[in-house]
Amino acid sequence: METAGLKIQRRPPVRKRSLSSGHELYTPVKKKPSGSEEMKTMSESNNMADCDKEADMIYSGQQDYGSDDDLFGEYDSFAEDSSFLAQVAYLEEQCKQEAANTLPVGSPNPERSHPFVAPVNPSKSTLLEEEPPNQLKPNPLFTGRPLDSKPQTEDLLDDVPCSQLSRYEDANQNPGTAIHTDGKPNTSSGGEVGGACSSTASRIHPKDGKRKSLRDSLKNTLVGNAKVQTPQISRTMQIKETIILEELDVAQKTVETSSEIDLGPFYGLPSKVADLIEQHRGIRKLYDWQHTCLTLESLRQRKNLIYSLPTSGGKTLVAEIVILQELLCRKKDALMILPFVAIVQEKVRGLSGFGVELEFLVEEYAGSKGRFPPIKRRKKNSLYIATIEKGHSLVNSLIETERIKDLGLVVVDELHMLSEGSRGAILEMTLAKILYTSDNTQIIGMSATLNNVGELQQFLKADYYTDTFRPVELKEYVKLRDSIYEVDNKAENSLTLSRVLNYKYSSNMLRLDPDHIIALVTEVIPNHSCLVFCPTKKNCENVAEMICKYLNKAYLSHRETDKKALIDDLKNTGSGTICSVLKRTVPFGIAYHHSGLTSDERKLVEQAYSSGVLCLLVCTSTLAAGVNLPARRVVLRAPYVAKDFLRRAQYKQMIGRAGRAGIDSAGESILIIQEKDKEMTRELVSQPPENCYSNIMYDRGKGLQSLLLSLIGLKIAKTAEEIYQFTHYTLFSVQQKHLSQEKSLWDITKESLDYLASKGLVCTKWCPESEQHLFEVSRLGQATYKGSIDLSYSNLLYSDLRKGLEGLVLQSHLHLLYLVTPYDLVTQCNPDWMIYFRQFNLLDPVDQKVAESVGLQESFLARKVSGQSLKKSADESVVNRLYLSFVLYALTKELDVWSVSTRFNMPRGSVQSLLSSSASFSSSVLHFCEELEEFWAYKALLLDVTKKLSYCVKSELIPLLEVAGVLEARARQLYNAGYTTLAHLANADPQIMVNNIDHLSKRQANQIVCSAKMLVKEKAEALQEEVEELLRLPTDLPALIMEAKMPNLNE
Repeated sequence: METAGLKIQRRPPVRKRSLSSGHELYTPVKKKPSGSEEMKTMSESNNMADCDKEADMIYSGQQDYGSDDDLFGEYDSFAEDSSFLAQVAYLEEQCKQEAANTLPVGSPNPERSHPFVAPVNPSKSTLLEEEPPNQLKPNPLFTGRPLDSKPQTEDLLDDVPCSQLSRYEDANQNPGTAIHTDGKPNTSSGGEVGGACSSTASRIHPKDGKRKSLRDSLKNTLVGNAKVQTPQISRTMQIKETIILEELDVAQKTVETSSEIDLGPFYGLPSKVADLIEQHRGIRKLYDWQHTCLTLESLRQRKNLIYSLPTSGGKTLVAEIVILQELLCRKKDALMILPFVAIVQEKVRGLSGFGVELEFLVEEYAGSKGRFPPIKRRKKNSLYIATIEKGHSLVNSLIETERIKDLGLVVVDELHMLSEGSRGAILEMTLAKILYTSDNTQIIGMSATLNNVGELQQFLKADYYTDTFRPVELKEYVKLRDSIYEVDNKAENSLTLSRVLNYKYSSNMLRLDPDHIIALVTEVIPNHSCLVFCPTKKNCENVAEMICKYLNKAYLSHRETDKKALIDDLKNTGSGTICSVLKRTVPFGIAYHHSGLTSDERKLVEQAYSSGVLCLLVCTSTLAAGVNLPARRVVLRAPYVAKDFLRRAQYKQMIGRAGRAGIDSAGESILIIQEKDKEMTRELVSQPPENCYSNIMYDRGKGLQSLLLSLIGLKIAKTAEEIYQFTHYTLFSVQQKHLSQEKSLWDITKESLDYLASKGLVCTKWCPESEQHLFEVSRLGQATYKGSIDLSYSNLLYSDLRKGLEGLVLQSHLHLLYLVTPYDLVTQCNPDWMIYFRQFNLLDPVDQKVAESVGLQESFLARKVSGQSLKKSADESVVNRLYLSFVLYALTKELDVWSVSTRFNMPRGSVQSLLSSSASFSSSVLHFCEELEEFWAYKALLLDVTKKLSYCVKSELIPLLEVAGVLEARARQLYNAGYTTLAHLANADPQIMVNNIDHLSKRQANQIVCSAKMLVKEKAEALQEEVEELLRLPTDLPALIMEAKMPNLNE
């Protein structure tokens, strides 16, 4: 094809050659262009405008070449190539001759702009558009911007070569200065006139006023560019970024071609991930089973997977690596479901550092935290870490907004929780919905105790991997009287005698410690750690005190300074008050751990135990399912949890804490039993774990009814047949034959639908097109499933809220607190009538009207206190609920947990549990009210109440408490040290924090800073998304719709 300009072919960018001295810089003859590459003479019919336009196009080369690129292809020198410059001179001479024939000499074109002021990249359509073959076409290397376009200074630095970057910066600093083609500044300030004449002036010689040749202009420009110093950019940073991008690209290709061998440096991830794991976890090398699991064909093909290993085997790390693959390589969101709020918060703290370094978001969904639906991110992916209940609500919101396919991975820790009552039912609902609505969402479940794996595989359509690996060998023992037997499954009775305890007991000591607990723990403490599991909370405290009573005084000197510091911290968390039991036991290095402690106390005790300040914890079974606190020896005080005999899964979880990787060569567990428990114990230690059964039919089918209600509300299924089809995706359908032999799955489904209709939660309407009855949720049903309200309480909640509107007392929060007090805690409440009566009389007269409005009279309390008979009894549930609301009312008045605990004679842990449950239920009631127009007044009110219950501290501490892992005591320390905002924490120096705040370790400081950075990024991303949404052109704009229709009308 003929072209009007010179066509030069580029070669791939290479480093400039260093030529030996004396080597000529002229272009070799063999490299001269020939054929179509030779200069073509322009048509004589072209006018001066065409010539000038062509010359401008030669000047204003638009393509962006970095400083390392060879702009002139294979030419070694451009300035010294006489043949090329001769052709350029010839071209200009032709233009001058044609100009003389068409326009008066020296008549400038005032509409033209300087070709070097603001070169811009052409649009894609401009580059791809083909011109008619007879039309002269500019050379692609020198194509300029349209003559009528205005300079785009915003893109200037992106479009110029690196060598010109500083020149443009200088020009921007001096607005009246324009860059001249010869490299000298043009300081004329002629406004529009000066700009209009710039193209002509650029080629006028400053001395004689003659027009400069195109050749001279090109030479001067290139020489000037060569003299400009290239801006200094960190080469190390460029190399690091390039390596990470290349590794991510390799990882993504590896994942996409899953059938090939993994080519990524760290299981398809950048090597930076391995560095972060070593930095944050101290892990340099994975176990063999972890490597095997991560390279399974199931994971490479993105199949669902269940894997099971003993406790402390490293299961969580495998899940985290797979999550990072999903976030970084596949660019999808991930959800991690954990059983308890404390574990969610710990995991958020642990992964925030990864999120900050690897550019993804970590979002907490626990308690009252979490947005529904979550913010849709366009630039970053999110890892949602949620409790079972919040995870279910999150999945519902993603299905409703048709974003469930953005969720690439769901990881479930403690998969055996499927068999745990109502929580197991909610987990089953969540997984069933994901299986039904999203084909590309991978599900991974892990557990230490699974038996009927085949049924779980069928439910999740998953592969299975298992191993018996433990980093530390576990030796199991059973103690009966003073004899200790080793568990040996090969033996006839599964037990073989190991040794007899040899510890001198006095008669008084033996009377208090008949189970020889003191002898068992003193064999390992204080140099090693020990856990003692007890059946009840009170038993924990008694055992801790009993051990301290008979310990040698030498134990007091072990890490004495650290233990004194711990006592000071415990006092600070209690506003100067410390538990009397802990005050006596901590100096010996012993503490108890159960739900009776506040969150701050539990955290301090756990940290002290992990660091070795405490050597012995006496705890309940909840610690086994919570944070990871390993020990050299684990002692089970009795084979019971409360009054129930231990289940195999519970037993395995407890003894799994024995043995600390990297510290102990072996771990020991000792189960203390009595003669009456011998046979049951033999089965406990030798039998496989219990089967995991569906609990979706708990409480007479309540779980299934809730599931069907949400199916209809989310429009997942509309007809009875579709609903029945969905039920085949549940674990219950897999196990239905032995869970419900009397009724078929269809009968159970029909009964559940009838129940929902009778409660007014769903209704049916006839559809003439399909000739079927379609199910729809009522307004009450919509509010119930949106708020995750228990079906047993939906009508009662609606009634209470409706009644509240008739005389809502807003002088204080008491009335609203009563409305958000959880119904399920009412049955556990046993009011102290004297305290109840006293607190009632301390209320303002207006607040006393709240009690009267809900049905409680002062005379009722007076008769209860005096022990008189009641002529008319009040509703017990109302009385108990109001008592609990009094407790919440005291907490919202900025009274600390200890003061309220003393005032109401309740354990401080129970007070804090009430507060946490109420905050969560308040959030649910808020969502319930948002779906019902008649409750519009509650929306703003409950938003404030939820926030108060979530933090329940002075307002200035609330921003600090938003950071994962920062509790009230730590927030107070941070605030007093000057860290008053989230931005202060996000930009803090961890070492300075450690120096300024008492008893704060470097690891804790790093976690706080990382969590704060993650939270700041999350908030900034949300605001940025909102801004972009506001500025985005609406797709349904009438003008756009009309433009789309116009081509069709023209056709």
